[in-house]
Amino acid sequence: MVDQGLVPTRSKAQALVMAGQVFVNGVKITKAGTLVNGDAKIEVQGSAHRYVSRGGLKLEAGLKHFGLDPQGWRIIDIGASTGGFTDCWLQHGASHVWAVDVGYGQLDWKLRNDDRVTVLEKTNARWLSAEMLGTRDLADAASIDASFISMELLLSPLRTLLKEEGWVIGLVKPQFEAGPEHVGKHGVVRDRQVHVDVLRRFMAYAQKLGFSVMGLTPSPIRGPEGNIEFLSLLSNRQPVTTTHSIDIIQVVDQAWDREEPH
Repeated sequence: MVDQGLVPTRSKAQALVMAGQVFVNGVKITKAGTLVNGDAKIEVQGSAHRYVSRGGLKLEAGLKHFGLDPQGWRIIDIGASTGGFTDCWLQHGASHVWAVDVGYGQLDWKLRNDDRVTVLEKTNARWLSAEMLGTRDLADAASIDASFISMELLLSPLRTLLKEEGWVIGLVKPQFEAGPEHVGKHGVVRDRQVHVDVLRRFMAYAQKLGFSVMGLTPSPIRGPEGNIEFLSLLSNRQPVTTTHSIDIIQVVDQAWDREEPH
């Protein structure tokens, strides 16, 4: 794919394969290590190529659904990984992004060399502070797309790092929020009630920390192995308010009934 000029980097090619956007001679390829003939016809379908990873499409959906315009915003992106969310923030007008990740060497080269991005690798966001960000200025918003850790553990430090009118768009991943007894084969949650319980607990915990839950919607793109995920919108504004208009059962039903776009 790189040799044919379809994508700029191998990491981008791998992300597209994992997203199910790559077809060889009309057949979808789902494994990045698949061997193909040199003269095979390789096509990239869909819109995942707009960002360095398909994570950008998830955030884009959240921005549209929640009606947010991040023009000029300063963003804390927790769980940046290859940079899908970071890329999306920048393409939608953010002035600066702190790309925070506990890993190392994952962020796409394009973003790593962007003056608008501060790379904070090997950084556990549970202990994130203004000193670690290198600024006393408060951020306008934060995003969370983390794996193998509950999002609840990452919310607490953001209360003091965001402006009073600041926002958090977080990806709630039930496979990392539910207990192991509720996670099935290949790490997939297959019970609607577990999704409902996870979202109820998450909303209650966010409010306990001092956030108002302003919105909740299914992610248009599922996680690994087809896991259903949810985009949440939190507000740092005080006093804390409860959004009674959020019907968790309806949101979960929408997620289960929705077919993932191809």
